[in-house]
Amino acid sequence: MMQVGIFTGYFPYGLEETARKIKSLGFNTVQLDLHFKDVDLSAGQITKDKAKKVRDVFRDHDLPACCVSGYTNIIHPNLGHRKANIDRLKEIIRNARALGSPYVISETGTYNTESEWMHDPKNKTEEGFETCRKVISELAQEAYDHGAVFCLETYVNNVVGSVEETVRMFAQVDHPGLGLLMDPTNYFELHNIDAMDRVLNQVFDTLGDKIKIAHAKDVAKSGDDKSEKHADIGDDDALASHTFRGVGEIVLPAPGTGSLNYDLYLKRLSEKHPNIPMIIEHLEESDVPRAKKFLDGKLKAQGL
Repeated sequence: MMQVGIFTGYFPYGLEETARKIKSLGFNTVQLDLHFKDVDLSAGQITKDKAKKVRDVFRDHDLPACCVSGYTNIIHPNLGHRKANIDRLKEIIRNARALGSPYVISETGTYNTESEWMHDPKNKTEEGFETCRKVISELAQEAYDHGAVFCLETYVNNVVGSVEETVRMFAQVDHPGLGLLMDPTNYFELHNIDAMDRVLNQVFDTLGDKIKIAHAKDVAKSGDDKSEKHADIGDDDALASHTFRGVGEIVLPAPGTGSLNYDLYLKRLSEKHPNIPMIIEHLEESDVPRAKKFLDGKLKAQGL
């Protein structure tokens, strides 16, 4: 049966309190976000002792970590920023096993200097793709050298933003250090959201064997508001990757509040990954019980 988990970053507390609150809500796994009020895991500050402490606290609460967040812009157009982002991601990759899971996740980034989620014309050029390919190849090797797996997460406005681009990247970086984070909502734009079932089937027909971890949020048309949307999750220090809720024609709300065909998503996902962790995201702490009830209901209906 599929496991249900959540990002730790939606709980802005110290390490022990975060684990306790998540466990009290009935979860049995987490995606680790490396920021807790009482443990400094910022760039250059991860140590083996700190990693062990984090890992052990979640294990003590029967919440083993299934993956680690490493979200950053890996092709930032400012080369200094790009190097700092990649160095930080490599630091997380090197410590992934010590933190409790080999899987480290990031999207592929954008050449847009205003936002990590906005489109830039260079994203869809051969030069842009090739630069991204070189970085992903480097990250896959770094992961392999440290017993880890770098998991690419597709997102429509990034360099790797479609099913076809994802397939191409895996064909060109055919490496045991590279895996896929499956979030089907990230493949939808205005031109294909009305063909949802076709796109979902295409994703699983072409990429099903690459998947390591799965996310649970939702997708819908944005209506008149095309601005970049962020939510207040009750943490003044929250990363933008936790508050982001969509930009342009598409919004990415909490699971059960959009139009994603969850029945088809879970059915196709379970064909090759019947025990995969499903990580809930894009919500506020107060909405977690509702979202978990929704996902549990969908899993029960599918016998998963």
